[in-house]
Amino acid sequence: MNSTTHELDRIAITVKSHMLLRQLLKENPTLEEIMRNARNETEALVGVRNWVLTEMKKNPDAYRFYKREVHGREAFEKLTWKDFAAIRLLDYVDNAGREFDDLNLRGETAISNPIHLIWLAVTHGTGGAKPYFFKDMLMLFRQFTGVYQREFPSKDQVEKWMDRWPTGLDPRIIKLREENRERILKILIKKIDAGEINDNKYFFEKGMSQEQKYLRTLEWWKERLFHLRFAVRSPDLLNELLGDSLDPDTMKLLYEAEKMGIPFFVNPYYLSLLHVRVPYFAVGADLAIRYYVVYSQQLIDEYGHIVAWEKEDKVKPGEPNAAGWILPNDHNIHRRYPEVAILIPDTMGRACGGLCASCQRMYDFQRGNLNFNLDKLKPGETWEDKLKKLLNYFEEDAQLRDILITGGDALMSSDKSLGKILEEVYQMAVRKKKDNESRPEREKYAEIVRVRLGTRLPVYLPQRITPDLILVLKNFKKKASKIGIKQFFIQTHFESPMEVTPEARDAVKQLNSAGWTVTNQHVFTTAASRRGHAAKLRRVLNEIGIINYYTFSVKGYMENNFNFATNERAVQEQMEEKVIGKIPEKYYNEIREFPNNAEMLTENISDLMRRSQLPFLGSDRNVLNLPGVGKSLTFRTIGITRYGRRILEFELDHTRRHTPLLKQMDKVIIIESKSISEYLRQLEDIGEDPEDYESIWGYSIGETEPRIPLYDYPEYEFELTHEYTHLELEDAHA
Repeated sequence: MNSTTHELDRIAITVKSHMLLRQLLKENPTLEEIMRNARNETEALVGVRNWVLTEMKKNPDAYRFYKREVHGREAFEKLTWKDFAAIRLLDYVDNAGREFDDLNLRGETAISNPIHLIWLAVTHGTGGAKPYFFKDMLMLFRQFTGVYQREFPSKDQVEKWMDRWPTGLDPRIIKLREENRERILKILIKKIDAGEINDNKYFFEKGMSQEQKYLRTLEWWKERLFHLRFAVRSPDLLNELLGDSLDPDTMKLLYEAEKMGIPFFVNPYYLSLLHVRVPYFAVGADLAIRYYVVYSQQLIDEYGHIVAWEKEDKVKPGEPNAAGWILPNDHNIHRRYPEVAILIPDTMGRACGGLCASCQRMYDFQRGNLNFNLDKLKPGETWEDKLKKLLNYFEEDAQLRDILITGGDALMSSDKSLGKILEEVYQMAVRKKKDNESRPEREKYAEIVRVRLGTRLPVYLPQRITPDLILVLKNFKKKASKIGIKQFFIQTHFESPMEVTPEARDAVKQLNSAGWTVTNQHVFTTAASRRGHAAKLRRVLNEIGIINYYTFSVKGYMENNFNFATNERAVQEQMEEKVIGKIPEKYYNEIREFPNNAEMLTENISDLMRRSQLPFLGSDRNVLNLPGVGKSLTFRTIGITRYGRRILEFELDHTRRHTPLLKQMDKVIIIESKSISEYLRQLEDIGEDPEDYESIWGYSIGETEPRIPLYDYPEYEFELTHEYTHLELEDAHA
């Protein structure tokens, strides 16, 4: 251990820590005996190991899991609640003294040695461990000894939690949003009249009455360009449009954010979804939205020091990224898996309809690669030539079959720009298919079978979904289907049931009518992780024709601390809430066909829910998007810091293909940015009862769920090559 560690070991523990330690020893006489008799840390570790191993070997399934002789969902589901605790304790012993770079603390060293910390506290009253640490250890030993049992909530209980959350389709909520719209428009009218806002498209002719002006702005409200032109870019205007309802502390934060250079961009429509007059039946219902708009102190403090979470984001032309792929440049194409790559156009598609406070690409906003300068984001004269070269990458790759066009936001591109991009994708797919004609069996390249558009505009700005856009999408699908492209997905991001408004519902209906399947990627923030919230979102999305795809734990380091819901909560939600929507395998073949008839998605989803008696289709997977590895929730808790922040060791999602390079990679270590205690305290601050979440303490192991066949790639009628291209490895063959 380094000298800093020895200094921390000499720090006295607090009174609160002493009280929790006393409780820990009182409840666990065997542990106290081990600690009192141990002359040093090693004897304490050996004593705990022998005690736990004796208990664990009573269940051979648990012992094999601990030894990593078995893994996967089936093995995971054989573990008892006590097994979870025993495996965690042994992992703590096995990893005692390990040091990790803690990127939550800008690379400071974090050391995990919990048994040592308990021994120091017992023997000397030192070690510097905080109450959060001792609370976690107290719950761990209660779980191990059987004092703390897991009780699964009933389906009725989960549905009661779901019923707490209204949706944007509730007539009472619709009425509130109409009041918000009226307030926002009247303020904008005043600013136009006063000359504070000047726009060559949105202005009033002389002699118009106030009523005529209001009716005119009601028409403008239906246009997406109006919302982009009048988007809020300053804290003062944000507060004014919210009826001066933001408190002084919040305004202070927003001023700090503005000073730090964090962009503001909130369009009037989305702003109208925030409560000003908070109704009794929906207290706190808009928090998942509000915390996307209002920045946290942690984000402000870290801005300028944010590092790329996804190692693949760091690319030097000509050099491989973290997954081994050689890419054309450092920002237009992102790639992790063999089958799919992301295309980020040099168009307005690099912008968004608003900035989400926990955006996974905040690093790109910090370095200026993403921004809201809409005029400068218009495509240059050389973009079409560059696009052709970028798509050559897909054409010349042996394994790529799926292109995800995103940004930013794919639908921020104009219809004309998007149409050109899709046309070039079509031409690339034609060439790739034709090239295959001259390749023999087992040497043929993967052909394009899936096209996806990543967009939040059905949520942020549903006015973007126009008949002209639908025509672009419909025409592309019709043409692309003839050359073997089979799947057309719009990947969107609803965060809250309150975002499902009549406008959003109608936008989704139009997208489905174009033959595109709309799927949702939900970000599991603290406010969105409240009991029943994600389950209610799944239900209302199913009701409007959206299939749930992923539920992502918030990623990033300390900049996302405020919105971070721990990975343990993601496992708890998966095991205790989403489980009531688990789809029986007998329906898998039926679900597989849903994208082939997107026009009937709403009806088909409703019919399946009725026949299966499910409250929603739990078709999504709870995951964390890991640096360099991919999406996974396969982890074990191998350590804990003095501050009670858990250290998780993640593995690959074994249900999908990865590059051969990942076989050579070490497991991915994630140090969570807050302790379980801090997370529960934050939930309590926003009105939750921590007792409803108590089982969260015991979820120290996760296992990635299998993908349902809906998301499988269509099979080819020929045998693909095993060759990898654009991959820099000594042996780039499977």
